[in-house]
Amino acid sequence: MSSKIDPITRSVVQHRLSSIVKEMGEAMLRTSYSQILNSSRDFSLAICDTRGRLIAQADHIPVHVGALPWATLAVEQRFKDVKPGDVILLNDPYHGGSHLPDLTAFVPIFDGERRLLWTIVRAHQSDIGGATHGGYNPGATEIYQEGIRVPPIKLYEAGKLRDDLLDLLALNIRNPREFRGDLAAMVGAAHLGERRLSRLFAEFGAPVVEAAVETILDAAEAQTRAVISTWKDGVFYGEAFLDDDGHGRSDIRIAAKVIKKGSDIEIDLSDSDPQTTSFVNSSHANMQAAVVMAFAYLIDADTPKNAGALRPLKVVAKQGTIVWADPGRPVTLCTSHPSNEIVEAIVKAMSASCPDRAMAGWSRRFRIAIQGEDPRSGRNFIWHMFQARPGGGASSGGDGWSSIGEWHTVGGIKFGSIEVAEVRFPLYFRHHEFRENSGGDGQFRGGLGVALDLVLETAKPARANTAGDGVRYGPCGMLGGKDGVPHDYRLISEGRTPRVLRTKEVGIEIRPGDCLEIRSSGGGGWGPPAERSPDARARDREQGLVAADVKQGA
Repeated sequence: MSSKIDPITRSVVQHRLSSIVKEMGEAMLRTSYSQILNSSRDFSLAICDTRGRLIAQADHIPVHVGALPWATLAVEQRFKDVKPGDVILLNDPYHGGSHLPDLTAFVPIFDGERRLLWTIVRAHQSDIGGATHGGYNPGATEIYQEGIRVPPIKLYEAGKLRDDLLDLLALNIRNPREFRGDLAAMVGAAHLGERRLSRLFAEFGAPVVEAAVETILDAAEAQTRAVISTWKDGVFYGEAFLDDDGHGRSDIRIAAKVIKKGSDIEIDLSDSDPQTTSFVNSSHANMQAAVVMAFAYLIDADTPKNAGALRPLKVVAKQGTIVWADPGRPVTLCTSHPSNEIVEAIVKAMSASCPDRAMAGWSRRFRIAIQGEDPRSGRNFIWHMFQARPGGGASSGGDGWSSIGEWHTVGGIKFGSIEVAEVRFPLYFRHHEFRENSGGDGQFRGGLGVALDLVLETAKPARANTAGDGVRYGPCGMLGGKDGVPHDYRLISEGRTPRVLRTKEVGIEIRPGDCLEIRSSGGGGWGPPAERSPDARARDREQGLVAADVKQGA
């Protein structure tokens, strides 16, 4: 069938599918309630088929999209009687989800009586219940302490809302108004995709669209194999380390063995360290997503990242390890860590096979969530820090992007307007600028992190939790480049000694007028520092990115 589709029709269908998920994303951005979505854009959208194949995605959060095929398979396994108008939800990491804060909505797409596709929206909730506000519990030793678990359920049946289920979910969330609004935005965006796909079927006919999809997947596979074939064959090894698990265990190793032969890649993570008692474990779907991320960063940027592009890839892992935890283990941090370390280990390994494609390390996530009362309204708030984004890794193409984010987001998450954040929350951003000298030195310099001084303007003390990594291990340098400078977060409180914030803490008291002194990490450098051009070094000093008295290139 695919041979009968001409290239123009294939291209038109491919671009229509891409535009549909992009439009879904714009609808999500404009209708969601919480700042984590309508400002920081912590959501992703995709189209999958009933076999769980990724057909199209928008440029949002890679760690989200790479896990959606596994979520789709969980939905397919659970429900055999899907009808038009159904909306299915899930978030459970042991039913195809990544971690509990990422709630996922599915809308089925029919052509007559035949169900062909799903439009899918995954969005990070600002709260998901559990023992601590904000969806991250560094003290968790089992998943039940992390939030409400949602296996695949029907929120709508044949177009009718299950009010009882919605009430159940909202009752378990600390900010039910925002939750309901965000969920409505998710469902609306998925239905927008449904309408656009129905129009596509009406214009071309479903058989033509189906055949075009097969040619799109085949073309992505061919493009990917053509690239892989140019890389060096062999067996390659890489590793990366988590600082700690927050429960006394440190230097947790993620190990990647990569076998490259012809146009095939096998990535084996089986030698990674055993699982832990804390939330730094990874779920299976998240591990698969992290591997896909690393692979996607190595192939051509303009190759569609769909199921066809992933056909050359085989993933091997062992349950009970840090990258694939046993059911019941806490996993909430996994979309950040160990996802970033999985990517880093794989890219390190592949630097011996395709060095020009191996980026230096991107920064690690170190988030803060604050819960308190806004004195201007008397209402409680939950604020997630997306400011002070860390630096990206350098590459053979040039210096890393400053304040761009981490491996698992590669710029997909934004920090939004500081002025809007100050209007919406009792916060004062006293200082927010690039952190000089934070990027790793190299032929190409790592992107810079940010120096942020943030003052709390409440009338009562607030509470904060931290969740992240990267105060001991900075983003790795690549091929002779230097590592980026690690994070350094402190709480400055009048009358108290400055307090270093650990990456995994709960219940931190922040008093009115206290200042969070945030210094986020820079990205890793690429190539030997001695090969950086004098003009580039002079430009760094002139722009204040590197202090004039810092000796570089030694």
